[in-house]
Amino acid sequence: MSLQMELRQRWQAVSPREQGLVLAAALLVLAALLWWVGIAPALGTLRSAERQRQQLDAQLQQMQRLQVQAQALQAKPRMSFDETRRLLEASIKPLGTTAQLATAGERVTISFKGVSADVLVQWLVQARLTARSAPSEARLVRNVAGTWDGTLVLTPGGPASR
Repeated sequence: MSLQMELRQRWQAVSPREQGLVLAAALLVLAALLWWVGIAPALGTLRSAERQRQQLDAQLQQMQRLQVQAQALQAKPRMSFDETRRLLEASIKPLGTTAQLATAGERVTISFKGVSADVLVQWLVQARLTARSAPSEARLVRNVAGTWDGTLVLTPGGPASR
């Protein structure tokens, strides 16, 4: 006898009440499997879709702001190296003795000690916008006081500032 025939004979030998209970249990397992595999993941995706859309919209707006800023920087005429160096020298004066500028060829190196992160960020934004320079190299170390020591190498008019 085949396996299928043997299973049919056993099924017919079981009482109708037990057949109903077995079918109900099988339907319950099938429904649970359908929920866990098909419906629950889809509902989770649906619930998180609005939050993800908001995050993506915020990222898109940030990218568009950066694009406008980049296009504005590209539209400005190129500055000479001397003018850029002069603007960088003027920009580090408010930092006092914590920052020093050195020039080597077409590179400007800014060394600083004990500069807070906020001041460093503000200076970088100012250097990017006024002197049209951005760091091409950075070596930063956080000291015991929680401020920053290090050097930034800027290449005025280089690829990082376009």
